[in-house]
Amino acid sequence: MVCDIQYHHQKLEGRAIGAAAAVTASGKMPLYASNFARSSASGAASKSWITGLLALPAADQEVFAAEMERTFIAIKPDGVQRGAEDCLELGFKLVGIKVVVPSKDFAQKHYHDLKERPFFNGSCDFLSSGPVIAMVWEGEGVIRYGRKLIGATDRQKSEHGTIRGDLAVVVGRNIIHGSNGPVTAKDEINLWFKPQELVSYTTNAEKWIYGDN
Repeated sequence: MVCDIQYHHQKLEGRAIGAAAAVTASGKMPLYASNFARSSASGAASKSWITGLLALPAADQEVFAAEMERTFIAIKPDGVQRGAEDCLELGFKLVGIKVVVPSKDFAQKHYHDLKERPFFNGSCDFLSSGPVIAMVWEGEGVIRYGRKLIGATDRQKSEHGTIRGDLAVVVGRNIIHGSNGPVTAKDEINLWFKPQELVSYTTNAEKWIYGDN
């Protein structure tokens, strides 16, 4: 696959993001998360990236620590061909996954909010051009932190260390899609997955991530 050592490092950062979702209003974070962030962020870019994630105002930290939610993330055809799935590690819980080749009609439903944009047809053609890895992730603050890991839609605005920042070149081939809010996440999950295709379970790590102390 295309991933090299920097993406193994990125996976470590992803786990730190998962821990960051458990930050409380006091501004404290789980001990293992703070240690992990310090030990894994070896480069200047990585340090600034982790610092940015953990520098949310206390009010925002409280909101995201309190919200258990699900988000939809898809590796697009170009990402599948380039092995981007090897680079995705959110540090959250995977509750649904499948590989599909969307039809043009299905792609139009996915991009329905872009129907009036000049690039609508091209985006639909691209999404239906090959296999897509569709996923649902669950966790506290998963929508916001998932978007942080993915990076900005425009690669030129994506930070180094994000999936788009390191793999994408042009906007039209930006590797991956992630829901941008709770309403969008709900709609996209319902479009891509049937209820019986999603699972609910408890991981052994949850008590260490979402502890009450």
